[in-house]
Amino acid sequence: MRAALTRLLAIAIKELLQLRRDRLTLAMMIVFPVVQLALFGYAIDTDVRHIRTVVYDQDDSAASRDFARSLQATGFFELAGNVRGYPEIERAMKSGAARAALVVPGGYAADLARGRVAHLQLVLDGSDPQTASSAAGAAAGLAQSRTRSRPAIELTTTNWYNPDLRSAISIVPGLIGVILTMTMVMLTSMAIARERERGTLEQLIVSPLRRWELILGKILPYVGMGFVQMTLILLLGTAVFGVPIVGSLALLYAMAFVFIAGNLALGLFFSTLAQTQQQAMQMSFFFLLPNILVSGFMFPWEAMPRPMQWLSQLLPLTHFLRIVRGVTLKGSGFGDLLPELVWMSCILVVLLVLSSLRFRKKLN
Repeated sequence: MRAALTRLLAIAIKELLQLRRDRLTLAMMIVFPVVQLALFGYAIDTDVRHIRTVVYDQDDSAASRDFARSLQATGFFELAGNVRGYPEIERAMKSGAARAALVVPGGYAADLARGRVAHLQLVLDGSDPQTASSAAGAAAGLAQSRTRSRPAIELTTTNWYNPDLRSAISIVPGLIGVILTMTMVMLTSMAIARERERGTLEQLIVSPLRRWELILGKILPYVGMGFVQMTLILLLGTAVFGVPIVGSLALLYAMAFVFIAGNLALGLFFSTLAQTQQQAMQMSFFFLLPNILVSGFMFPWEAMPRPMQWLSQLLPLTHFLRIVRGVTLKGSGFGDLLPELVWMSCILVVLLVLSSLRFRKKLN
């Protein structure tokens, strides 16, 4: 029995010594719980606030402006300017400049003064059901509180792009980005590490390949795989869940190319950091968690603290979610989504440069 315990202790000590030499794995064991705690405790908040709201004020009265200011005072809404009609509301929502619109019809102040029911309309972007539900509840609560001390205010809520606020309508397009992120980063993160483990890295080192040629050569074969995955999800989402495709598929695929390439470049960058495929896979899983939590896929982006919103702008998935939901559900055009494309393109260029610089045409 004592001999068995001695052998067991020896194996345990050996594993600890190996773990100590694997500094990347050891660091991730420490950092991972810290990141999880920060994300769940600080960044994740289901109470949506600061919803960007435009105002279509046809009454242009002190009473209508007072209600708009009261709407912002609740903390759930953030006034983003005035518009002059429903077409401008639609443009603001397609571009992401607004998620809600307060419509005040003419005669609002006169109805209040005469003791009649005054009507208001709240137009909401239903492509994010959780945000739309929070906005509707907050606005209805404000209208109800105003009714207790003065003539009644009747607030009508209209949900655009997803009238029934079905979660699948929002989740399925977002799954395109999540699945592409998971598979593209994971596949390419093991590319250089696999070459190193198999001993074929030496062949690449002595070849006339330039660093950028090697990086692009590693990326291109997976781009087609990404398009196949994307097409499959779109077909199943439309056939099974009834997800509409309102906008241009050509535009969606063109912008998806930049997104797919960005994730592949990130995977290759991880690959240049890792010594083994196991380390590369660990880094991929580590990266996937913040993507899902702070990109706006599971939790409303507006509910996150400002620092986490700024951090999320560095994630390609944050911008692609706006693109895929904008094209499929809202019919957004190139001009509406140009800022997101610029963000993704800048991220892609930075990752390609970093990956190329990290790769050394020599054995470490």
